[in-house]
Amino acid sequence: MELTPITERFILHWGEMGSRWGVNRTVAQIHALLYLLGRPIAADEIADTLGVARSNVSTSLKELQSWRLAKVVHVMGDRRDHFETSTDIWELFKLIVEGRRQREIDPTLTMLRDSLTSPEMGQESHDTEQRIRDTLKFLETLTTWSDEMLRMKPETLMKTLGVGAKISRTVRRTKS
Repeated sequence: MELTPITERFILHWGEMGSRWGVNRTVAQIHALLYLLGRPIAADEIADTLGVARSNVSTSLKELQSWRLAKVVHVMGDRRDHFETSTDIWELFKLIVEGRRQREIDPTLTMLRDSLTSPEMGQESHDTEQRIRDTLKFLETLTTWSDEMLRMKPETLMKTLGVGAKISRTVRRTKS
C-alpha cells in the first residue's frame, strides 16, 4: 500500500514520539498505521507498507495487543489474521493511561505501602519516612483524580479540562 505524504509524516512522527515515551518506534508506527487506516490489515501488509521485517511486525503486534491497543479480527474470505485498533482517540487515551498505571504506578504504590509498613522503616530517618509518605500521598491523589477523569464521558471531560484551564489562567493572573 502506498502512503500519502501526510500519512507517512504522521506515522513517522508517531514513531518518534513513541520512542520518547519509552515505546519501541516500530510499535508506535504500527499503531499509527492501524489508527489512520481505520480498517483491519494483515501483518504482511503492515510489514510491506512500513518497510519493516515481518518478525518485527509480529513482535510489535503482540506488544500492542498486551496494551489492548490492537486486536485480531478476521476478514471474510481471507485466512490470515488481520489487526485493527480503535479510531476513538479518547478510548485509546484511556487504554494507554490504564496500561501505564498498571505497569508503572501500581507497582510503585505497592512498594511505597510495603516500605511504610516494613519493620525496616524504623531504621530510616524521619525525613526519609516523610518523603516516602509524601510520595505515596501524591501518587494516591493523582490516581484518584485520574480514575475520576477516566470515568467521565469525553464531552464532560473536555468541559472539565476547559474549566480547569480557565481557573488556572485566573489564578496566574491574580498572582501577577
